[in-house]
Amino acid sequence: MTLPINVVWFKRDLRIEDHAPFYQAAQSGTVLPMYIIEPELFQQPDSSRRHWHFIHDSLTALNECLSCYAGRLIVRVGNALSVFEDLRQKIGTFSLWSHEETGNAWTFKRDTDVAHWCHFHSIIWHEYPSHGVVRRLKNRDNWSTLRNARMNDTIISIHPPFYFINDIEGVPIPSKDDSMFGDNILGTTQKGGRTQAVQTLNSFLKERGKKYMLTISKPGVSARHCSRLSAHIAYGTMSVREIEQMTKNKIKTLEQMNDQESQFFKNNLLAFLSRLSWRCHFVQKLEQQPNIETHCMHRAFEGMRESQYRHDYFQAWSTGNTGYPLIDACMRSLIQNGWITFRMRAMLMSFASYHLWLDWRQTAPYLARLFTDYEPGIHYSQCQMQSGVTGINAIRIYNPIKQSLEHDPEGLFIKRYVPELKDVPHPWIHEPWCWNQSTLSYPTPIVDHKMAIEYVRSQISLRRQQAGFKEQAQRTYNTLGSRRQQTKEPKKTLPHKKQLTLFVPY
Repeated sequence: MTLPINVVWFKRDLRIEDHAPFYQAAQSGTVLPMYIIEPELFQQPDSSRRHWHFIHDSLTALNECLSCYAGRLIVRVGNALSVFEDLRQKIGTFSLWSHEETGNAWTFKRDTDVAHWCHFHSIIWHEYPSHGVVRRLKNRDNWSTLRNARMNDTIISIHPPFYFINDIEGVPIPSKDDSMFGDNILGTTQKGGRTQAVQTLNSFLKERGKKYMLTISKPGVSARHCSRLSAHIAYGTMSVREIEQMTKNKIKTLEQMNDQESQFFKNNLLAFLSRLSWRCHFVQKLEQQPNIETHCMHRAFEGMRESQYRHDYFQAWSTGNTGYPLIDACMRSLIQNGWITFRMRAMLMSFASYHLWLDWRQTAPYLARLFTDYEPGIHYSQCQMQSGVTGINAIRIYNPIKQSLEHDPEGLFIKRYVPELKDVPHPWIHEPWCWNQSTLSYPTPIVDHKMAIEYVRSQISLRRQQAGFKEQAQRTYNTLGSRRQQTKEPKKTLPHKKQLTLFVPY
């Protein structure tokens, strides 16, 4: 008796642990594990070779894992439809298994095309939920309940023996330096792969997470004490459910200890869990409204910045040469390392959007290419929030000098990444243009903070005063807003009335 052929299509889920499509396919017949390298995807403005470096590590580790069970990962290069059609011609009808993907517009269209192809050829495509994202959700009211129930489900274990198809041709995994993946990266990339993910989580739960909240906003030390799991979640070398359950188990252990240090550690891990939920909440936004990749959540902000684009401003911001030390140190650090803590990401986006009045659709793809952990659902929602174009969030304008004083008071991080300032005495490191003896090659501030923000306030207030603004904001909230504080009164859930006069200073 010939067993059914099941093609497991790996995308942003590069593991076999806690992997429902792989598990179910293995229970249903022979398995053909496949990863498709799509050159057109890497031609998109939000893709980069840095992403491929992490994927390369993860594919290598996945293939090694499969080899332990006498299987191998079949890698193909090309258009997904062409790859699947070629496969159909060679092996006949098969079943397709994968996780649901909440990616960028290109992957959304690709998946739509694959679904049509499957329907035409009577191929059954089994898609399983990914993380805490709920497809075809009617409204956000019960999302948190659904998400939490999913996180509490039993982790799917590996149950060999597996029956693999190993006689299908593939190609070797292309090198990290293959030109199809875009321009050379200027710095380093966090290492990918399942083993790295497990080690990173274990070290966080054992020691590094003790100072999670104390250092989360400090660019000089956050790289050590933040979880550093974001890229592993983005490319699925571990599931969010695995991370959440392991963290909860650690919390239970800490609760049995009565010492102050254990309780402090527990509180840090609880804060981490809230951010895991927050992550799913933001990916859910893109799942429900895919066009937030290209359109402002609130249409009143369309056309606000586009016509005033300054290439010289973009060039200074994107290379870390704005004349504001912390802004430039953060950008240069990001270029070098592919990661920086969330608050500094928000500050970079805020500075580009408010001080330089750059449209988020010009700056978001650039940042996406730099982030090893680029996650479309989080990225575009956050870029819109930090640009003030959602209509339902407070306007967060970061004062770069204030941030510098608070989060790098000694200027150690600044001097590490802006060597032009290494000889500037401490009192002037945050405002080097005030140093009377300055003969620096470092630029003076590209814009005046106070003048730039006055212009911002006036422009955003004009948009918020347009007819129908509040009604559109309410519709946006109903679709995408957080339900942490449920109430029947829109006035208590929407901050837009205050925002006409209140700009949150950071």
